Amino acid sequence: MATLLIVVIYISYISLGIPDSLLGAAWPAIYGEMSLPVSYANFITVIHATGTIVSSLVSATVIKRFGTAKVTFMSTVLTCIALVSFSFSDNIIMLCLSAIPLGLGAGSIDTALNNYVAVNYNSSQMSFLHSSYGVGVTMSPYLMSLAIGDGNWRGGFRTMFFIQLSIALLVFFTLPVWKKVKEKKAEPEVVQKTVSIKKAISMPKVKPTLLIFIGSCAIESICLVYGATFLVESRGITEEQGAQCITFYFLGMTLGRILSGFLSKKLSPKGIIILGESITFIAIILLLSPLNLTFATIGLFMIGLGNGPIFPNMTHLAPVHFGQELSQSLIGLQMASSNSAILLAPIIFGQIAEHIGAHLFPHVQMIMLILTAGATLLLFKRKKHI
Repeated sequence: MATLLIVVIYISYISLGIPDSLLGAAWPAIYGEMSLPVSYANFITVIHATGTIVSSLVSATVIKRFGTAKVTFMSTVLTCIALVSFSFSDNIIMLCLSAIPLGLGAGSIDTALNNYVAVNYNSSQMSFLHSSYGVGVTMSPYLMSLAIGDGNWRGGFRTMFFIQLSIALLVFFTLPVWKKVKEKKAEPEVVQKTVSIKKAISMPKVKPTLLIFIGSCAIESICLVYGATFLVESRGITEEQGAQCITFYFLGMTLGRILSGFLSKKLSPKGIIILGESITFIAIILLLSPLNLTFATIGLFMIGLGNGPIFPNMTHLAPVHFGQELSQSLIGLQMASSNSAILLAPIIFGQIAEHIGAHLFPHVQMIMLILTAGATLLLFKRKKHI
C-alpha cells in the first residue's frame, strides 16, 4: 500500500505541473490571435498567483480539516475546470476568469503534498516528487507546440484537460489507500500546529529561507511565462519553434530534480542547492552571450537543470529547520512567498519586455540569481551539517 501511495502522490504532482507551462508556451499564439499587448499575460498570472497565495496561506487549516487526500482530489478537480475554461476563452476577461480556479487549486495541493513527503519521506523522494512536476511542465509545452502547429492552441488546453481529468479520477479511486497507509503506521502521527504569519516570519532562518524561494521561483516563473517569447523576439523564430524550444527548459528542470534525487545519497541539501545555483550562473552567462538559437536553448536547459533542484531541497529542510509540528504552516508560508514571486516577477519582466525588449531576459534572471545566492549564504553560513 505504501508503494502504491507514493506512486499516486507522484502522479498527483504531475497535475500541478500540467497547467503551469501551458500559458507561457501558448502565449505568443494567444496574444497574436486576440490582438493583445504582450504584457497582458501579467493579468492572468497575477490572478493565478493571487489565488495560489491565498490557498497556500489557508492550506494548513484546510488540510487539517479535510486531510491531504481530499485536498489533493479537490485541487485537481479545480485545475480541470480551469483548463477546459481556458480552451473556450476568446478574450482577456475569459482568460482571467479561468485563472481563478487554477490558482485556488494549485496552492493547497502544493502545500499538502510537499508537507506530506517532507514529513514522511527522505530528501531523495522529495526530489523525485518534484521531478513529477517536471514531467507535467515538460509534457505541456510539447503537446501545446503540436496544437499550435495545427493552428489550434485551444486544442492544447483540451488535451491537457483530459490528462488532468484522468489524474483526478485516479486520486478519487485511491482515496481509501491514504487511510490504510495511515492505519499501518506504527508511530503516532505528528500533530500539526498552526502559527501566525507574523510569528513565523520572526523565527530564525525564516527570512533567508523565504528569500531563496522568492529568487528561485522568480527565475522559474519568468521562464514559464516569457521564455518562449524571449526566443521568438530575440532569436527571430516562429511561435511553434518557441514552444518547442522552451520544452528544453522543462526537460532540464526534470532532469535536475531526478539527478538531485540520486545525488542526495552523496550530497547534503545544502551542497545540491549551491551546485544548482552555480549551474544556473553558467547558464545565464550563456544567454547573455550573442550566440545562436542552439546555445540559447542550451542555456535555458541549464537554467532548468540548476534551478530545478533548489525548490525540493529547500522544502525538505522545513521539518529540519522548524520541526515537524510547524512544518505544514511554514511550508504554506514558503508556497505563499514562492507564488508572490510568481505573481510579481512576470509583471516586472512583462513591462520590461513591452517597453524595452524581451532581450533583457537573461539580465533580469541574473539579478534574481544574485538574490537567491545571497540568501543562501545567509541561511547556511552557520549551518555546517545540513
